[in-house]
Amino acid sequence: MKVLCVAEKNSIAKAVSQILGGGRTTSRDSGYMYVKNYDFMFSGFPFVRNGSNCEVTMTSVAGHLTGIDFGHDAYGWGKCAIQELFDAPLNEIMNNNQKKIANNIKREARNADYLMIWTDCDREGEYIGWEIWQETKRGNRRIQDDQVYRAVFSHLERQHILNAARNPSRLDMKSVNAVGTRIEIDLRAGVTFTRLLTETLRNKLRSHGGSKNDSQVVSYGTCQFPTLGFVVDRFERIRNFVPEEFWYIQLVVDNKDNGGTTTFQWDRGHLFDRLSVLTFYETCIETAGNVAKVVDLKSRPTSKYRPLPLTTVELQKNCARYLRLNAKQSLDAAEKLYQKGFISYPRTETDTFPHAMDLKSLVEKQAQLDQAPTGSAKTAWAPYAASLLLPETTSNNKFKFPRSGSHDDKAHPPIHPIVSLAPEANVSPVERRVYEYVARHFLACCSEDAKGQSTSLVLDWAAERFTASGLVVLERNFLDVYPWARWETTKQLPRLEMNALVDIAKAEMKTGTTAPPKPMTESELILLMDANGIGTDATIAEHIDKIQVRNYVTSEKAGKETYLQPTTLGVSLVHGFEAIGLEDSFAKPFQRREMEQDLKKICEGHAFKAEVVKDIVEKYRKYWHKTNACKNTLLQIYDHVKASM
Repeated sequence: MKVLCVAEKNSIAKAVSQILGGGRTTSRDSGYMYVKNYDFMFSGFPFVRNGSNCEVTMTSVAGHLTGIDFGHDAYGWGKCAIQELFDAPLNEIMNNNQKKIANNIKREARNADYLMIWTDCDREGEYIGWEIWQETKRGNRRIQDDQVYRAVFSHLERQHILNAARNPSRLDMKSVNAVGTRIEIDLRAGVTFTRLLTETLRNKLRSHGGSKNDSQVVSYGTCQFPTLGFVVDRFERIRNFVPEEFWYIQLVVDNKDNGGTTTFQWDRGHLFDRLSVLTFYETCIETAGNVAKVVDLKSRPTSKYRPLPLTTVELQKNCARYLRLNAKQSLDAAEKLYQKGFISYPRTETDTFPHAMDLKSLVEKQAQLDQAPTGSAKTAWAPYAASLLLPETTSNNKFKFPRSGSHDDKAHPPIHPIVSLAPEANVSPVERRVYEYVARHFLACCSEDAKGQSTSLVLDWAAERFTASGLVVLERNFLDVYPWARWETTKQLPRLEMNALVDIAKAEMKTGTTAPPKPMTESELILLMDANGIGTDATIAEHIDKIQVRNYVTSEKAGKETYLQPTTLGVSLVHGFEAIGLEDSFAKPFQRREMEQDLKKICEGHAFKAEVVKDIVEKYRKYWHKTNACKNTLLQIYDHVKASM
């Protein structure tokens, strides 16, 4: 009996074969230098009689095995009317490397009795699994549908992989169809609008120095344009911002306890009418002079909550914010850490750990290096991890099961470390920084909230209320391992009694002006895309990278922060489509969000690929014809934007 196993990447195939083969594997060349075939024996597959020992070959693909495109001879650039592409037949295509990988799968399938797919457990992984299945059938027609299995796993810990091999599932064809729908729509919409925009704007870009040759491509993407729209919207809000002056009243009281002063803020905040504020100010002085009365004094326990378990979006957002890594850098590093077995699968929307999951054993892995001999290298957080493992009977026990968020994709747990990362481990500096963030975040999730005492003091000055607040941090707890969260003890408030009269050291009417919003940061853009359903947790980084590669947006450093700024081309594309007035704005998130909802319906069995493709392609056909009729509008808007920037 022989089983062919196929993973999504060679690193996964190698790791899984080492586990299933008990370290006794032999490797062979596949015909493609980055993919190997691993042979071993394994007992435990439920579809093999009595789970007996059988031969296994584990190999892999390298991402998608096929693509789709229009026939180049009939539908290549300049060989047909662009609008014909909405109905043109689609061909399955493979590049040379994909052909080598496909040939290897067909060869290895010839003597196989079963196929087990080990691709990533997400929508895209289901589709890649289906591509593998098609090539397997071409190599061996004897393998029927009921002889094809799918391993369900989210990380490379030994027992987890053994359980995945012993409890396989089936490919989810609804997810396969959803991805097929997305691929076809993205191709038809992307190619038709990219050709139209490029042919319309190429000469204009060349004449303005944007390109010295005919290779400049002005691309359209169904996620690309809404992503660009967020950046342009922030840019325009800044450019059109008109500052307004405002006024407010502020009190300062001497603090006899520490020899300093305490500032009290006006409960009305600030007002934009100077005369109104002046009236309040003069009335207070005339009525109460320099004396105020304590009318409210509260002191209560307070907490700063530990973070929720880590999702892909939070990983990308926080790595951009705290580590100054862009979304692509952080996700690429997380992918490599996963492939090397250091962290769990990094593409997940889940922010809730299942209660049956043994989290203490994962904390133990982080504490292991704390037991290293004196003089050996340790991770900075190993002692903290050890402190979470004190016996539950001791008062110092700090382990707490993580908080539960509201998202569960039913596929993968939140991102978490699997094994400790020793200082000598073979990882890049960026991978090490991302691992440290994942490890510290996980330990923070398994800790107690920080605890403190919050005090507020309210003064009445001629019926106007002024408030000062203070905080004393009593227990830092998770803050000791999570340095990115700020929660510090503030200046001590003066010790006063209720109804006490207080001398005002200074009462001022002050002025200020409203400030424009800051340019868009990548962490803000990630949040906006996630909240508006633009892309998935796994593709957000690609879309942000794409608008920069296409020169629609540039990244600019200002101090410690990196901001995203639209280029002339980026602004003109957004304004150009706004001026054309399509029913669904390309630069707004609504159209793509609706498409994602349709894909979700396909996954749930409430819609079908053919009808969704037909409906959405018809919309794009209508929008293309309107845009084609308004090409001059795009050119005029470009000139206008160029002159104004």
